[in-house]
Amino acid sequence: MSVHTDKQLCTGCGTCVNTCPGDLLLLGKDGKAILRERRDCWDCMVCVKACPSGALGVRLPYQVARKGATIQPEVGVDYIRWILQ
Repeated sequence: MSVHTDKQLCTGCGTCVNTCPGDLLLLGKDGKAILRERRDCWDCMVCVKACPSGALGVRLPYQVARKGATIQPEVGVDYIRWILQ
């Protein structure tokens, strides 16, 4: 698993860059979030939960879900619900 960015949804706000505990995200030349190195991602999903535009997601391996499946958080005041897409 690793974080991926939906470039159409990413606003370049930098929230993910500031919240990643491994300092693994940066804003690319296009101003959009990118992962420095997929193999270094801890899959903690802090950046995914923190993204205000919902641009970050995690692709699940085919052993867990169908090919291309992603998991996205629905963050409420006192809950986080994970939605498989």
